Amino acid sequence: MDMNIQKYMAFIKTVEYKSFTKAAEVLNYSQSGISRMIADLEKEWNISLLERGKFGVRLTSEGVKLYPFIKSVCREYEKLQGEVEEINGLESGLIRIGTFSSIATYRLPNVIKKFRKDYPNIEYEILLGDYTEIEKWIMDGRVDFGFIRLPAMSTNLEIEFLERDRLLVILPEDHPLANCDKFPMERLADDSFMLLEKGEKSDIAKILEENGVKPKVDFTTWDDYAIMSMVESGLGISIIPELIMKRASYNIVVKELEKPMYREIGMAFRDKKNTTKAVEKFLSYIRKGNKSK
Repeated sequence: MDMNIQKYMAFIKTVEYKSFTKAAEVLNYSQSGISRMIADLEKEWNISLLERGKFGVRLTSEGVKLYPFIKSVCREYEKLQGEVEEINGLESGLIRIGTFSSIATYRLPNVIKKFRKDYPNIEYEILLGDYTEIEKWIMDGRVDFGFIRLPAMSTNLEIEFLERDRLLVILPEDHPLANCDKFPMERLADDSFMLLEKGEKSDIAKILEENGVKPKVDFTTWDDYAIMSMVESGLGISIIPELIMKRASYNIVVKELEKPMYREIGMAFRDKKNTTKAVEKFLSYIRKGNKSK
């Protein structure tokens, strides 16, 4: 890699992670090496790019102005490398994905397994977060693309619909409605409710509100396994996306709702046209796998 590109990458990663140490880990350099490369840039350009202090590192006003240009150079370099690698038949590179737990657990492993068989030199970085975090990572360029709930909160993202995921009611095995055909909407307000939510209002909370249901929320978490464990222990009921239930081994009863409810999942991009060749090919495997379900 060209020495100037190394310096640019060191700068970009340090800004992304707000840490010389984390940037060094990602780029496989020493912390002093990362610090020295950025210092070389500052000396070469006769400007200060980063403020260093107890808070970590942050951009100076000059750094703020130059950051998007340096990032663009790094992005174009990655695209150049992708083209060269494709010509040479290597197809090496890095794919950075922002996702939430159910996609990471039940969709990505099979796609990555198939993709690695054909392109074994590709590396992956998978960031787990909630919908808000994932959208921010995409907009900031921290990931190449991400899985999000639709509609997106940001209007600046390019969206590709992926699938509809049905929402199901989960009950303790001794619940009075454990043998019902389909669970009545109005009964959702009768029991203690375990809400799958983090930060902003969740799919489930919004849908219940739209249907005039006000559950007695006694427990809120972003951990779907904690929700299922609570329900298994008889502490209440909940609504869980079907995707999460694919490998669930809890002693709980799963019911459809009388009025079907869904969450829509999509893939989001900041600029789909500027994805690397490795990312483009990986996306084609996701689409192919989705069609074969």
